[in-house]
Amino acid sequence: MFGRDIGIDLGTANVLIHVKGRGIVLNEPSVVAVDSQSGKALAVGEEAFRMVGRTPGNIVALRPMKDGVIADFDLTEAMLKHFLSKVNVKGMFSKPRILICCPTNITSVEQKAIREAAEKSGGKNIFLEEEPKVAAVGAGMDIFQPSGNMVVDIGGGTTDVAVLSMGDVVTATSIKTAGDQFDLDILSYIKKEYKLLIGERTAEDIKKEVATVSPEGSSNEMEIRGRDMVSGLPRTITITSSEIYHTLTESVGHIVHAAKGVLERTPPELSADIIDRGVIVTGGGALLHGMDDLLSEELKVPVFIAEEPMHCVANGTGIILENLDKMSSKKVKI
Repeated sequence: MFGRDIGIDLGTANVLIHVKGRGIVLNEPSVVAVDSQSGKALAVGEEAFRMVGRTPGNIVALRPMKDGVIADFDLTEAMLKHFLSKVNVKGMFSKPRILICCPTNITSVEQKAIREAAEKSGGKNIFLEEEPKVAAVGAGMDIFQPSGNMVVDIGGGTTDVAVLSMGDVVTATSIKTAGDQFDLDILSYIKKEYKLLIGERTAEDIKKEVATVSPEGSSNEMEIRGRDMVSGLPRTITITSSEIYHTLTESVGHIVHAAKGVLERTPPELSADIIDRGVIVTGGGALLHGMDDLLSEELKVPVFIAEEPMHCVANGTGIILENLDKMSSKKVKI
């Protein structure tokens, strides 16, 4: 039994693992529940996520990743070890090769931290690849041709925008406005407007169910429960899509601004290709109602949502691993 190749989408909100020959074998939240007294990890992933906001004082549910990079090294390592042992990929004689994705503008120190965490979790050769490039491959773009492809990857912690050609990033940017920021916007709006405290999970449910970024958005409404800040008692309110639309305007504006910035720095020949081919949106943020229409209107080019936006990066790692041997002659290991 030889070590297999593994692709890891080490996201701020979720970790996805792709194993060569098996496809995506794991998709769990990037959460670790820790005993604050002993510092011991008690639960990881789905099990820990269920504890968010529902634990006694000595147990805290933490996210070891922040804005696409490692915020807590030991917890990230513990989380990766747990996930890798869960998917059971260690060979008897050899360790697997691991390809991990990272945002485009992380520092060499942050890259080193990701590499070390993967090595300590049992990887042999660790390859780092830029997230939008992997997302584009996973979305089915042929980025190895001499033509322009543009991808907007809206994850949990970061939004990565890149124009790719000849298998590499031509222009790119990464901003720390993404899914988590949308959740915070919703939380603070409901706190300010209704004097109601809700948890992170409720905010995420609102984002998935009723949030829209299109002015002619859906007219959905949703009942939510939380704690009244005045009386301290539980209370139920109903919120609508149009309320959330106004709440998200500023954050979504940052993403539009970042995409415009990348287009402005793109060589004209590649810009012409993007008008023909359009822009592909990947990541969980692609599922936000009206995101494609808004981007299309602002960027003046066609915009498409990838088929399985949440899985693009993980699927892309699989495709790149397949081609790793062909590419490794020109691959630079950091």
